[in-house]
Amino acid sequence: MTTTINGADVKKLVVACDAGMGSSVMLASTLKGQLKKTGIAVTHTPVGQIPADADVVICHQSLADQARHSAPDTPVVTFQVFLGDPAVTALVKTLKDGGNVSG
Repeated sequence: MTTTINGADVKKLVVACDAGMGSSVMLASTLKGQLKKTGIAVTHTPVGQIPADADVVICHQSLADQARHSAPDTPVVTFQVFLGDPAVTALVKTLKDGGNVSG
């Protein structure tokens, strides 16, 4: 199931990861910097512990099913590489410029 939220309504972006705390922490830090002026909070959490107040979840494509199970009513955006992935770039642009986030 695909869910959608308008980028202007996003207040909390969650970077969901597997057990490790490496690359996804770097991605969360990068996103915090890129979204600093938007007022969007960026947090990092294990994929099985996505908070209920998450507006958008971003995770590696291998974790998509788990993320959608943990946050069934939240858009889940997936990527293939942790840094420089076009899906991450597109998400940041949508959050800055407006538009809908689907996942």
